[in-house]
Amino acid sequence: MTAALTAVEIVKEFLAASMAPDPDRAAALMSPDVVITFTGKRVMPTVHGVTAFNAGRYQWVKKQLGEFDWMEKSPGHVVVYCTGFLYGVWPDGREFAGNRYLDRYEVIAGRITKMDVWNDSAEWILAPELNQSPR
Repeated sequence: MTAALTAVEIVKEFLAASMAPDPDRAAALMSPDVVITFTGKRVMPTVHGVTAFNAGRYQWVKKQLGEFDWMEKSPGHVVVYCTGFLYGVWPDGREFAGNRYLDRYEVIAGRITKMDVWNDSAEWILAPELNQSPR
């Protein structure tokens, strides 16, 4: 298996662990000095920080995985992009779906070293009328 395909499998395993949620299993796939940045330049110290952040933002949230794209930045250093949609329940009990996300991961030596996350949640929280599921 090529380094790129291995990196994609690592990201898929990380996403499965994150959605379980099993932050310990997810953390095992990350480098000890991982850099995690969410929308709004929110830096998370660990994957456990991501779980805590999401617990305050949603009753629950999952990802409908879409496409995976990748490129080898240098030998053994792979960048993986994952796109798709978030779905779940807001803290007030309203369900949502169709919330676009884009994640970018850097994988070196079998570990995620960098994770960047973007999604529509901030806009949907500020303007709930935008929370229109695709038909």
